Amino acid sequence: MMRHESLHQYKTILPGLGLSILVAIIAKICDIFLPDLGGATLAILFGIVLGNIFFKQEVLEVGTKFSESVLLEYSVVLLGFTVTFQTISRLGLNGVGYFMALMATVIISAILIGKRLGFSDNMSTMMAGGNAVCGSSAIGAIAPSIGAKDEEKGQVITLVNLLGTVMMLTLPLLGAMLYGNDLLANSALLGGTLQSVGQVVAGASLVNQETVSYAMLFKITRILFLVVVVFVFQQRAKKKGTMQVKNLNKVSIPWYVIAFLIVCILNSVVKLPHFFNDGAHQIGTWFETIALAAIGLRLDFKKFMKEGLSFLTYGVLVGLVQTLAALLFIYLFKIS
Repeated sequence: MMRHESLHQYKTILPGLGLSILVAIIAKICDIFLPDLGGATLAILFGIVLGNIFFKQEVLEVGTKFSESVLLEYSVVLLGFTVTFQTISRLGLNGVGYFMALMATVIISAILIGKRLGFSDNMSTMMAGGNAVCGSSAIGAIAPSIGAKDEEKGQVITLVNLLGTVMMLTLPLLGAMLYGNDLLANSALLGGTLQSVGQVVAGASLVNQETVSYAMLFKITRILFLVVVVFVFQQRAKKKGTMQVKNLNKVSIPWYVIAFLIVCILNSVVKLPHFFNDGAHQIGTWFETIALAAIGLRLDFKKFMKEGLSFLTYGVLVGLVQTLAALLFIYLFKIS
């Protein structure tokens, strides 16, 4: 019985996974002729065009979701083989100060803007955590800790993902205009603001592979604060006495973040053979490209039009504050 269920699960994954792999292969081939754009950029662009015009079938949903999430998680783990303590040390205390100041600004601003626009406290809180930490994952952890309704959670996840998609496509251009080839500044802008891991990888891939590595360091540092943020919001909800909140014990750091840190430590203390690091890099790049193709295939522009004006206004204002705050703190903390 279990074997039959597993076989059925694989069959549901294959169509979307196969399409994602095909788009990634096409992108890699086109990369030979268009090296300035890069395979990652082409993969997401091809995915967006094909997904919105030709491939909207429900049968692809499970496989593209698998490609977007699972393969991307493994690519993050493999990224650890290209990072050492020396790489992390480049962030320095200024880097830590930057992301902490930015997280605090985003959380406070999102709550105040939400209150001003008439959104419930729960929705404003989830919007704050989703933008400050790690998108849908943060919202999923925060929702039960503050007693949010499923409908509220779904609406905020949609809004945060829409906002993240817009920022994913625009911030690399803004970074190039303001910072040129400055690796740390571009990485801080993308890794410090973009909501989900997928959006950080996708946005940084539009710059170059080295930016992906450093942007992910900023992103992973944000994710490590997930438990702290959820705990603060839980205590806030308890003081307000708005809802019966659940236990914090269920909140945990995503497995791939822990695995990334373990691999990073291993890579720092043990001199691994070059072929091992190179192999991990090549496999991780392919996983990443397939995941980016899936992200593009799943990006539905119709969703942008379905949300109400107040929701879109909320998203635009929070995104604007987040971006301006990032630019300000990059300057103040001298991230370069």
